[in-house]
Amino acid sequence: MRLLLILSALLGCILAPFALFNLFFRDGFPVVTNGREILDARNRSVHLKSVNWYGASDVKFVVAGLATRHRDDIAKTIRRMGFNSVRLPYSDELVYTNPPIPADELAANQDLIGHSALDVYTSVINSLTDAGLLVIPNNHITQATWCCGANLCDTAWSNDWLGPICRVKQTEKTWIENWRKVMEPLAHNSLVIGADLRNEVRGPWGTMHWSRWATAAEKAAEALLDINPEWLMFIEGISSANDLEGVRKRPVTLSVPERVVYSAHVYCWSGWGALQPYARRTYQSFAKDMRKNWAYLLESDIAPVWVGEMGTADWPSKGDLNYWQHLVQFLDEVDSGWAYWALNPRKPAANDWESYGLVNDDWETVRWDFRLDDMVSLGLRPLR
Repeated sequence: MRLLLILSALLGCILAPFALFNLFFRDGFPVVTNGREILDARNRSVHLKSVNWYGASDVKFVVAGLATRHRDDIAKTIRRMGFNSVRLPYSDELVYTNPPIPADELAANQDLIGHSALDVYTSVINSLTDAGLLVIPNNHITQATWCCGANLCDTAWSNDWLGPICRVKQTEKTWIENWRKVMEPLAHNSLVIGADLRNEVRGPWGTMHWSRWATAAEKAAEALLDINPEWLMFIEGISSANDLEGVRKRPVTLSVPERVVYSAHVYCWSGWGALQPYARRTYQSFAKDMRKNWAYLLESDIAPVWVGEMGTADWPSKGDLNYWQHLVQFLDEVDSGWAYWALNPRKPAANDWESYGLVNDDWETVRWDFRLDDMVSLGLRPLR
């Protein structure tokens, strides 16, 4: 009996940080926007320090790592690393086909064996929120594959204008229907704070116009706000999410106020529109581009901006490091929320090493290096 009491006390010490964090977060949600800020129900500023956890958007239709470790334990590892939120990509093909996930992909999650892809996706979200993490589902790609290639069928939310070319055909209407299927089971989970409506909207040769995307985003957002009017709507920029200049003249406007968060992606190869990727920029050139593209929204107190993807290799090249150091400096200056790409140790299709990843193959050992040190300087708060 004494041993049981000791074990119970030890377990309570281990779980206490998660319980307190979960209680704090659930008590303070839902959230709203106010100028550049995201505020909780107690009017406290919410700074999103997020990580991407991918797999459900790729060829296996399942969030990666579930063959190796239980989803609850991966969620606790993410929380211990200091992240307060997770961006969780999915593909439209997952929603259309909703296949049963093979048992070997769920070896460490025996309770999910026999379940469909959407059920597994929802279960992972519930594990994340049970650990006290905020979750932002992301419609990443139409056809389940690694994003983002030159395939025109995946550059935008709909591809029906291409006729019979696309393996997975999608209209704007079916894209919105897919969103409803993903979000309806999550309507009463207060830590699912919203939806990242589409990843890296782009067109061939820069032909995607902001006004076209803004109109589609409003339609999808209104459909989701019908399910839960308290969700935030994350709207990415065009040109692979790097360009939000169009908001100056054409902001996204919704029937429910204080719901819009804009999102940018910034990588070393970004900046291609000016024929000079960020890997080769001076800080002054880099910062000027950031302010022109999206940071003006923060500095003019117009709307929140979340850098929904950023990242670099564990052994970076000179150009990688140049970009990364400039980005960290700029994020510190403008105090933007961000989401690191990515948690994963390997890419799903061919099991290639993920040099941008933050954990090892056991999905437990953290690859703590300069990247996480820099994220600590940006507000990441590891649990010790």
